[in-house]
Amino acid sequence: MIDTGELRRGLIVEMDSDLYRVNEFQHVKQGRGSAFVRLTLRNMRTGSTTQQTFQAGSKFQTVRLERSRAQYMYSEDGQHHFMDVDSFDQFALDSDTLGDALNYLKPEFVLEMLSYNNQPVDIEIPIAVELTVAQTDPGFRGDTATGGTKPATMETGLVVNVPLFISEGDVIKVDTRSASYIERVS
Repeated sequence: MIDTGELRRGLIVEMDSDLYRVNEFQHVKQGRGSAFVRLTLRNMRTGSTTQQTFQAGSKFQTVRLERSRAQYMYSEDGQHHFMDVDSFDQFALDSDTLGDALNYLKPEFVLEMLSYNNQPVDIEIPIAVELTVAQTDPGFRGDTATGGTKPATMETGLVVNVPLFISEGDVIKVDTRSASYIERVS
């Protein structure tokens, strides 16, 4: 059990026999009355997001998730199929559960699978991934006085602002937390 002072973004708690991930939290202390915590929670099974308010000092049941490596295989009818690298078991997760992680999935991509009671509930992608630039306009010398950027569409459909020297076919490293350019790989 943890209390409101130990909450942090990304923590998974159990409430009403469902698993919730803390997306945002805000500690509020008004002039009069007691402090409270406003949480934005994402249901791990349905993918729905809710906002709830709790009194400061409320207790939450933490959840221990099992981690294993999984490989993305393919998508079909809103279901995204993965395979456990060690046991070769296959499972599918829907688009609502995966959320923004869909922008970084490409075939044969290896990532972390999170499971609870031997049921896959979510995936965890690395902080940085390498993606190939599928389409971008050419950058021209002298476009800006300082380092400028231009939009580039990645192989997964994600649009990232990149420096002017990046061209189609380049492989770049992208930060998955902010969907921003880090560096050119090749």
